[in-house]
Amino acid sequence: MTLAVRYHLNCAGLALATALGACTALPAHAGAQREEPLANSVRTALSAAIAKSVPPVPVFVDDRRKESYERWKQGAGERLKKRKPDDLVREEFLRTVWYEATRAGLDPTLVLGLIEVESGFRKYAISVAGARGYMQVMPFWSRTIGDGDAARLFHMQSNLRFGCVILRHYLDIEKGDLFLALGRYNGSRGRAEYPNAVLGARKRWEAAVAEAGPQVVAGVSAGSPGRQ
Repeated sequence: MTLAVRYHLNCAGLALATALGACTALPAHAGAQREEPLANSVRTALSAAIAKSVPPVPVFVDDRRKESYERWKQGAGERLKKRKPDDLVREEFLRTVWYEATRAGLDPTLVLGLIEVESGFRKYAISVAGARGYMQVMPFWSRTIGDGDAARLFHMQSNLRFGCVILRHYLDIEKGDLFLALGRYNGSRGRAEYPNAVLGARKRWEAAVAEAGPQVVAGVSAGSPGRQ
């Protein structure tokens, strides 16, 4: 999966998937991730993980976690206003990020950092290699673990689900090493530029969230010592 940092299509509506010719492409830097063979058991597990995209409604085991989510949403929402000024759009986006990230066992703030670096929060971003959407998912994933419909990668929840499941998969491959997992996600495993960019963005989102008060977020550690 080759993923881009700054290659975007600025589109005017939800019909982008059938009207790409009407969009204006901007230059970008692309990664070099390649499609890798998956064991049948892994393919089956990943396919199950991206299936059944129910509406992203967070469920909390206690009031403390619900309050943590509300503080996270408030802090992240303030910082996201410039990118997504519409209140309803921003609310839905953050709710879906939280839902899909926690579903995959990821820190939602890490996912915000990755989206910032990958697509600049552009729903219809596309790389020179064809990676699509917020989390810049390569179309081959829709064939490998999905139903083959690459146009779904421009749907918000589908894109976030694919991206979070893929990052979780790479974390499992790298035995929890976030630095290496991020490099694999970008196709630059072992190099520091991309992981450092994502982790730096993550810290800025954490700072924004911290302004809204203490929080409790179950997520992933910041990566291997000395690699940030």
